[in-house]
Amino acid sequence: MNRREFLIASAGTAAAIAAPSTSTTTVLYNDSAVKLDKVRPDAKDLWVRAADLPRINEFELKPQGACRADMCIPVAKTLKNGPWFNLTGFSRKLGQAYVADSGVWSFGDIPVMRGSFYSSRIAPDFAVPDRTGKLVHLSDFRGKKVLVFTWASW
Repeated sequence: MNRREFLIASAGTAAAIAAPSTSTTTVLYNDSAVKLDKVRPDAKDLWVRAADLPRINEFELKPQGACRADMCIPVAKTLKNGPWFNLTGFSRKLGQAYVADSGVWSFGDIPVMRGSFYSSRIAPDFAVPDRTGKLVHLSDFRGKKVLVFTWASW
């Protein structure tokens, strides 16, 4: 039995679909892993409690939409159902990539959040020690062409 058939078979009735799942789900976003005890079963989408949204991706549901810092994104009524929020539906709206396997959902970068770097063509500042140990910032080279080499032993 594939995953989709299992989820449909386990949902059973409409009442079971509205009830939270007893199995835990883990959501990976940025550098964090958030374990959720209650999710709403769905064959293709991840429905989470709206109250869990700030822990997952720092968004908060407000009357004007899903807000993070000073940015708010309008949310369609189809993405909300009582205390539940369709996280994967929201991700599709934002163009955010995601993948799921064995109760773990991994979400990529949100293009809207990183768009300023692409449109401005200005790399985010970072600092690394040079060969003598002196800290060098990328911003020290603003206005000049810079080639950055990276290497990892793993």
